[in-house]
Amino acid sequence: MPPHNEPAAAVICGIGAALPTRVVSNAELCTHLDTTDEWIRSRTGIAQRHIAGHNSSTEDLAVQAAAQALARSAPRPVQALVLATTTPDRCCPATATTVASQLGLTGIPALDLAAGCTGFLYGLATAVGFIAARAADSVLVIGAERLSTLPARGDRTTVPLFADGAGAVVLRRGQAWEDGAVGPVVLGSDGTYAELIRTARPGALQMQGAEVFRHAVDRMSAASAQAVAAAGWRMEDVDRLVPHQANARITSLVARQLAVPDDRQLQNIDSVGNTGAASIPLLLTQAAADGRLKAGHRVVLTAFGAGLTWGATTINWPDLTLTPRPREFQ
Repeated sequence: MPPHNEPAAAVICGIGAALPTRVVSNAELCTHLDTTDEWIRSRTGIAQRHIAGHNSSTEDLAVQAAAQALARSAPRPVQALVLATTTPDRCCPATATTVASQLGLTGIPALDLAAGCTGFLYGLATAVGFIAARAADSVLVIGAERLSTLPARGDRTTVPLFADGAGAVVLRRGQAWEDGAVGPVVLGSDGTYAELIRTARPGALQMQGAEVFRHAVDRMSAASAQAVAAAGWRMEDVDRLVPHQANARITSLVARQLAVPDDRQLQNIDSVGNTGAASIPLLLTQAAADGRLKAGHRVVLTAFGAGLTWGATTINWPDLTLTPRPREFQ
């Protein structure tokens, strides 16, 4: 444990992910949407997405991803749980409390966090706060979404985008020099633009795509540059850029503005679509499993979402053994 005059760091020690078994291709969507496979691919980069069944819940996905992350972390009592989601199973009580109960973590603080697609980064910052305040020695952060429930049926601009899934990380108390330590977290919001992405209820999503696109590129690029500078890095030091998977064109433009080469960008939007707050931990788990993300890589995480919200942080990726290998990524 670091001395009292040295701030404790939050160190990633376990990751996991979960995807619904049902895969929906662009071709299937085109049977009931006025669109084409070429139109969807060219504008979003998405070829397919995973969609949860009517009997599945955000809680179910969260529990699956969290159980995997817990199984891969060194045995230690988790003392707090943060669930980042735009699609909780109910307004009250928080979905996080029943997720904790399902995981056998009754008695710990558990809370839902709503920050749109930036939710996972807000969740990391919350975990850092728990650990720095000595309120917990280990925190479970989950991003879980059923975003496929939000678009209006028949909306050709939003239905192809949004999908379902979950990702989770376990963070332990450690020191800033360790691999896996979460670096300075840059967060922001601007409610002036709240109307750009909004929904009052499932099936009523409204999104002004062109404006969202512009803000996403600008905010993610700026936040990433700030996080890199705060970590004492230069952009050329970055080995992997891990952006929220909103749109392949957004990712490419962010990377271009940051001068990150194509081979240093991580993406999986083609196979999973936009899974909101789940997208970053889901991508981290997939990339660590297939070898695109290796121990020692200097990683930048960045996201943008409804609110408007945005954020970024840095991590020296730790040596994590993903055993068993995620079934959904085989």
